[in-house]
Amino acid sequence: MIFRNWINSIAALLTFAAVTVAAFRVLGAGEDVPESASQHLSIAAAADLKFALDDLVKQFEEKYPAIKVNVSYGSSGNFFAQLQNGAPFDLFFSADISYPQKLVEKGLGADDVFLYAVGRLVVWVPNESPVAVDKLGINSLLEPSVNKIAVANPEHAPYGRAAVAALKTLNIYDQVASRLVYGENIAQTAQFVQSGAADIGLLALSLAISPQMRDAGRYWRVPLDAYPRMEQGGIILKSSKNLEAARIFRDFVLGSHGRQVLDQYGFYLPGQNP
Repeated sequence: MIFRNWINSIAALLTFAAVTVAAFRVLGAGEDVPESASQHLSIAAAADLKFALDDLVKQFEEKYPAIKVNVSYGSSGNFFAQLQNGAPFDLFFSADISYPQKLVEKGLGADDVFLYAVGRLVVWVPNESPVAVDKLGINSLLEPSVNKIAVANPEHAPYGRAAVAALKTLNIYDQVASRLVYGENIAQTAQFVQSGAADIGLLALSLAISPQMRDAGRYWRVPLDAYPRMEQGGIILKSSKNLEAARIFRDFVLGSHGRQVLDQYGFYLPGQNP
């Protein structure tokens, strides 16, 4: 009887161990992730993150191959409006921290808002431009060869609001207002200048120094005191059916891998003093 009870106890322990092991899947380089996290994530992200987040997603999926990530890029304001109306995203990375803060106030956030970066603004011209942007700075916009100036739409794009604020602070807005052309988001604004639809543009530094653009043009960094500090924040949406995986991705972005990549793309990081 004692022997039989001992066998039954061992069997119960083995069953418990098997269930426990089955609940976890070993992913990538020795990372233990709950089985429930083996799913797809849908992310809404500000367009200034296009290249940085693409790099981060690639690294993340190598480390956590059971979690697949799909990112939609656009203007933070447009995403904010969509998310208020129930757009099916798991995470939102905004170029303006006020948008996720408002979503949390409306009860749409699963967790608190997280600060992941501080954005920076530049004046950018293609290499073939005769404008010496590095020497002229903001006065590059006043050059005779400049007929169209690309900025993001300030109504819903944080970089557009920053651009308009900088132009006003540096006292040239009235001189250039009639020549402004508006991109739907900062990525489209960059495309305007790259394609020749505009002669010069006020862009995100993260785009200007990306591998896709750094050899195609030249830029001047707009002084940080010329526009409001661009704190970029995000949230996990309460409506997400993938909360566990979403938190894993958030922590990855906020961790050492994420900070390194964001730093490479010119973002200031939480805790740094610009």
